[in-house]
This record gives sequence, C-alpha cells and structure tokens, in this order.
Amino acid sequence: MRKKKDDNPELVVPKALLERAKGSVEGDKLRRPPKQCVVCSDKVAPNSAEDLCWVCRRLKVSAWHENELQMPVQD
Repeated sequence: MRKKKDDNPELVVPKALLERAKGSVEGDKLRRPPKQCVVCSDKVAPNSAEDLCWVCRRLKVSAWHENELQMPVQD
C-alpha cells in the first residue's frame, strides 16, 4: 500500500523567514552590477582574477599552452 500524500505538509521553516532569506539573496545581486570582460564586454567568470569572461579566459590559457609547446628558433 502507498501512503497518501498530505495536501498540507508541515513546513520546517516558516514562510515569512523563507521569503526574507530569498529577498536577501536577490538583494545582493541587485546591489552591484555584474563586471564586464575587458576583451569582449561579456559577463566576467566568477573565478577570474583578470576580469575576463570564461571564453576569453579559456583562449588565454590555450594561447599560453601553445606558446610553451612551440620549439625555439635555431640559428
């Protein structure tokens, strides 16, 4: 036998407290405008220290990797 679903489940957290918490999280997003990438003006990646979006950051890392793999020119 299956247990009947309760139409009015008991809330663990009161609704007023839950709404206040949601409002505080949304308020942080509204206070500061998102940073823009210095190359393409897209939204900055959250883990970027250079103010680059994830695409420009990835291209930069790839370029460094390619530069390390190139053989030096011999005279």
